[in-house]
Amino acid sequence: MTESSLKDHPHWKRMQFKGNKVWMAVDAQERPLLQNGKALIKYQLDQPHEYRVLPKSVAPVGTSQTPPQSPAVKKSRTGSAKAASAADVTPEACAEAICIYTDGACSGNPGPAGIGIVLRYKEKHKEISRALGTATNNIAELEAIRHGLLAVKNRKLPVILFSDSSYALGLLSQGWKAKKNTELVEEIRRLAASFAKLRFVKVKGHAGHPDNERADRLAVQAIENGA
Repeated sequence: MTESSLKDHPHWKRMQFKGNKVWMAVDAQERPLLQNGKALIKYQLDQPHEYRVLPKSVAPVGTSQTPPQSPAVKKSRTGSAKAASAADVTPEACAEAICIYTDGACSGNPGPAGIGIVLRYKEKHKEISRALGTATNNIAELEAIRHGLLAVKNRKLPVILFSDSSYALGLLSQGWKAKKNTELVEEIRRLAASFAKLRFVKVKGHAGHPDNERADRLAVQAIENGA
């Protein structure tokens, strides 16, 4: 790590902070640029909002920063002990199921927020890009999941929903107790229970998966367009 006045234009690296995707200022060797021992992060590069945080609180995207599950909670309402990894989902599984990729974006936290969703079923393909107004990143992630599930007309079909939000998947597939956004979480849990076969799958953000990357772009576009 290097101390810097940040007068020079920094490079930016995609990271995560408290489960939210952020951009961190780094040097040419991708080491955090520090000022008074703190790293500089932004939620969106094209927004002026900047934050100083301890470097140890920032981690590569996909690294678990979530608290351990309470021993008293073993199963979620969907009956799954934990969200599966995208690596566990075979091409054959997606060929027979409705696959939904969701992402939420937020410019500032809270700030202007948007959701992006990609749905695929056999040869059918649908995309959703919608602005939420002012919201937190966690709300945006949850709303993306909610809208994705609501877009499914036939809930008797198997559904696989992919998300890179450890927060949302912890609440929906690991039985975490919601301390905030309780009404929204309960609504999604009731919605999830109406599906005959629903799997939640953890996918690494910005790891090159085309539909996950597309969902991210749709969420950012929703903020930019206010659509």
